[in-house]
Amino acid sequence: MKRKDFLALSALGIISAPMFTTLSSLEKLGDTFKSTKRMPVLFLGHGSPMNAIENNEFVKGFRKQGELLEKPNAILVVSAHWETKGTQVTAMANPRIIYDFGGFPKELYQVQYPAPGHPELAKEISLLVQPKDTVQLDERWGLDHGSWSVVKHLFPNADVPVIQLSLDYSLTPQQHYDLAQQLKRLRDKGVLIIGSGNMVHNLGLVAWDKLKEDYAYDWAIEADSKMKEWIKTSDHQSLINFKKQGKAFDLAIPTPEHYLPLLYAMALKDDKDDVSLFNDKPIGGSLTMTSVKVG
Repeated sequence: MKRKDFLALSALGIISAPMFTTLSSLEKLGDTFKSTKRMPVLFLGHGSPMNAIENNEFVKGFRKQGELLEKPNAILVVSAHWETKGTQVTAMANPRIIYDFGGFPKELYQVQYPAPGHPELAKEISLLVQPKDTVQLDERWGLDHGSWSVVKHLFPNADVPVIQLSLDYSLTPQQHYDLAQQLKRLRDKGVLIIGSGNMVHNLGLVAWDKLKEDYAYDWAIEADSKMKEWIKTSDHQSLINFKKQGKAFDLAIPTPEHYLPLLYAMALKDDKDDVSLFNDKPIGGSLTMTSVKVG
């Protein structure tokens, strides 16, 4: 619909004020970046913070993806490690690195990833997502290890702006998925969107003596297999309804924060997008490093 037609219908009362707000918000998107070739979307199984400094097969998988990607205008990360009441987006020019873990070698706490932020993009996202004021600007957080520990392998020069979007712990899985769908237009503005978590993630049941093995409990294999089937067949509703999928899923997803970033990645998929898996292995019995590329 052309803007003049929209205004005419609005004047006649056919289109409501909230709809007008949505149109105005969408028109503001794109002030920062010109249209580009559609960017892919990633879900990264980030695993241990030690992946930031190790040179294991999973790190090599991240680096390979970085080599295949065109350099984006910016990166938006939805990390399992930033949960808030309400949805927030980092809006500072120079986000700090957050070492949100304990008990690791000193070397890990010395890692730096001085990627800039992008306040203008953060503002546009806050306008894009409806209803109004759903996404609030944040000046305090920064980049947690769900973000910098993997993005540093994709773009080691830290020369791409990175912002983070939080997980609102009060939303249902369906509401997370619906919110994510509103971000789809960013893909056409050169923004690489990354969900960072783990599909199967139960730290309480990790077999610590088998962390170096491709080992998984039967329930982890069951949940992981079904997840991958639904990803490949675009059965997003089954992924959204993970709480109704039985005991294996209850064990695989005891808390939702590491799983929800997968829903953000899936919500951004179009019918024409190919889907591929990489780093597709379990570790420690109750964790999977499976990662997904959309597009």
